[in-house]
Formats: sequence, structure tokens, C-alpha cells
Amino acid sequence: MPNAESPGSTAVRIADAQLAGLSRARRVVRAGPFAGLLAVGAPDYLSYAVATHPGDPVADAVAVAESVEVLRGVFPPGGLRFELITQACPGAVELLVVAGFEISASVPLLVLDPAEAVVPRQPSHGVELVHVRAEADLVAGAEVAAAAFGMPGAAPAGPAPEPVDGGSVLARIAGEPVAVASWTQVADGVTEIVGVATAEAHRGRGLGALVTAHAVRLAAELGGATLTWLTPGDPTADRVYCRVGFTPVANAVHLAERQV
Repeated sequence: MPNAESPGSTAVRIADAQLAGLSRARRVVRAGPFAGLLAVGAPDYLSYAVATHPGDPVADAVAVAESVEVLRGVFPPGGLRFELITQACPGAVELLVVAGFEISASVPLLVLDPAEAVVPRQPSHGVELVHVRAEADLVAGAEVAAAAFGMPGAAPAGPAPEPVDGGSVLARIAGEPVAVASWTQVADGVTEIVGVATAEAHRGRGLGALVTAHAVRLAAELGGATLTWLTPGDPTADRVYCRVGFTPVANAVHLAERQV
């Protein structure tokens, strides 16, 4: 169970699983202390760099500078970004700031043992929840997320993945897609809950918590996940996830190239 681990060991486990899981579907460029995870044929925001050796301190400024130069060569101009779990790579954030990057986001990293997930009561109005398998549901979920986040999503291609490679839960009301939540590739029993979104006209009804809880449950039941994690985008989202049972265990920091 996650709460039997120290926060530091949980952070390292998550960082290890993030690298292993995403490596199955992305081009990986390893460069010293950091590894670029490039989503080929997808929006640029899905590509970023993480720690190559979670658990190891990052203390060599020269190695950081050399890694940055290698990664700049494979990312779009000015598009190199880092998504780091600070407890899994101590010292990395500070050295990247010295190397010319700035912190674009610093948020808590929350975790939940799926066995302890709290599934909210469904709203009084009828809600249909489905594990996304059909192409029409894939498209519908992507459209809900794209509208909620105000940015284009990656167009669904091919059949839905097997649950160990990720999946989604879609909520409909009277046939209308209204909310979605997804999980990523499961590695070492770990998966990230991502893309939680609710259509604007249906917010404030508990649908975000509902699809999040069901995504956690299905990631465990179908994908074998024993630990789920996520990062809330704002305090409202944080409260939603805490209702499902997520608790903070580490910090996630995103860094982007400093604009001159």
C-alpha cells in the first residue's frame, strides 16, 4: 500500500514508472541526468523531459548543461520542457534554473491506493458511465477534454488501447458526452490519472470526481494498477481529487525555457 512507503520512495517509484510507461509509446532520448520523452505526431505539449535516474541527486552543473544541449537538438526550437518530481531528483530544479529555465508550474503530487478510492454517489439525474472502447467514444472523450482545456487534443487513432496501456472513462447524460477521465500506461503497478474534464454546462455536479474514481477503479481492475497519482491544475481540482481519496506525497515542478 502507498502509505506503507516513505514519501521519498513513493516519489521515486512514480518517477521510475513514468519513465518506463511512457517509454513504451514515445521516442526516448537519454542525455545524462535527463531523458526526453517525445510524442511523435502529437501536440508539442505532450513532449517533455524527465529524470533519467530517479532517486539519484542531480549535482553536476556541467552534466546538466550538456544534457540540455542534447535535448534542445531534438525538441522544437524553444520547446524543451521538463516535468520533474522534485523528491525523485534532488537538485535538478535549481540547476535547470541556473541553466536558463524558469518554473512554469509547481503543484502537489497526489497519490491513491485504488482499494481506498471513494466512489461518489451518482447525481440524481441519470449518468451513464462507460469504459471507452468504441471509436465514437474515443472521439467524444477527446472532444470533451479539448473543449474543457481550451487546446487541441491529439486526434484518436486506431482502436482503444488495452487497459495496461491506458484507458478512459466517459460519462454521458441523455446520450450527451459530459465528462471524461483517463489513465496512462501501467508500469510497476503505477499509473497517472490524466485528462479529467467536464463540459462547461455540467460543472459543479460532481461529475469530475465520479469519472476520476471510476478511472482509478478500472485502472486497477483491468490494468493491474496498485498506485494511482495525479497533479491538480488548481485548488478546485485539488478539492475534487481529495474527495476521491487522493493525498499529497510529493511535489511536481514544470520548467520551460526562459523567454528573453
